[in-house]
Amino acid sequence: MKTKDFYFDLPPELIAQTPIPQRDASRLLVLDKNSGAMEHRHFYDLPSYLRPGDCLILNDSRVLPARLLGHRVPGGGACEVLLLIQREGDTWECLVRPGKKLRTGAEVSFGDGALTGKIIEELPGGNRLIQFQYQGIFLEVLDRLGKMPLPPYIKAELQDRERYQTVYSKVNGSAAAPTAGLHFTPELLSKIEQSGVSIGYVTLHVGLGTFRPVKEEEITDHEMHSEYCIIPQETADLINRTKRSGGRVICVGTTSCRTVESWAHEDGTMEASAGWTDIFIYPGYCFKVLDGLITNFHLPESTLIMLVSALAGREHILAAYQEAVRERYRFFSFGDAMLIQ
Repeated sequence: MKTKDFYFDLPPELIAQTPIPQRDASRLLVLDKNSGAMEHRHFYDLPSYLRPGDCLILNDSRVLPARLLGHRVPGGGACEVLLLIQREGDTWECLVRPGKKLRTGAEVSFGDGALTGKIIEELPGGNRLIQFQYQGIFLEVLDRLGKMPLPPYIKAELQDRERYQTVYSKVNGSAAAPTAGLHFTPELLSKIEQSGVSIGYVTLHVGLGTFRPVKEEEITDHEMHSEYCIIPQETADLINRTKRSGGRVICVGTTSCRTVESWAHEDGTMEASAGWTDIFIYPGYCFKVLDGLITNFHLPESTLIMLVSALAGREHILAAYQEAVRERYRFFSFGDAMLIQ
């Protein structure tokens, strides 16, 4: 299968630059994965598509304010560091700019020296290992000095950084938000639970590889990025109960989907698990656990549009995207949502 098979034409003005005032007032395109039939609703209508006995699986990872703007020491030239993965202690794998100036041994400073770092290794692919020094608690220093690492297609400044967090986020570690969950409010989650739908949580720390374009002509030649994920025992038990009783497992976001599908046994049963996953889901994949998916609209030729095409079929997905463009839906991280069932 070719990467170009997953291209669609998107007018730039449909790329959402800011979140809408009310999270659950975003639009919701409901797609029947078997027939391709579509409905246009709003996200607050979601409970009417869920059944008692279903379960929703949400990713509770929280985005770190991982973008640091500072200067090189000595010299004072401006630099930017983006934290990706905590490797050991205070050593992090990072993206850096300008790369030509930030070689092994170079030092950087942020917040008038409140946080400093030294590049200790250059990694294949261009990332750097940086060892940081600071006084106090690292997450508190980062919260004070860091900015939200918004995707490159968002040019507007984020006024409220909590709008790039889900209302149920709790485990720090992501470099990007699990954006399908941005539409939920506490009130909507409560309404869903009161209707007899169970809610379970997994953790997958989203890496910037989620935005990495597929450059290979054949999609099977693409090397998938790795991300760390956790399935607690209670969530594994919930999924197993739901499947046994005939309910549906509906994942909120491709990150939740990739987590459960990474660790599911061939018979669809789950157990508590943790580790790195580089699962690549594209058409032809047989889902072991997932029955439905709540997701945003994804970039053309991305691994994420390939994943949703595996669930609903490439033709149905591209038709739905064309419909969304016609109906002027908002796309990508701060955009509208889709329910595939």
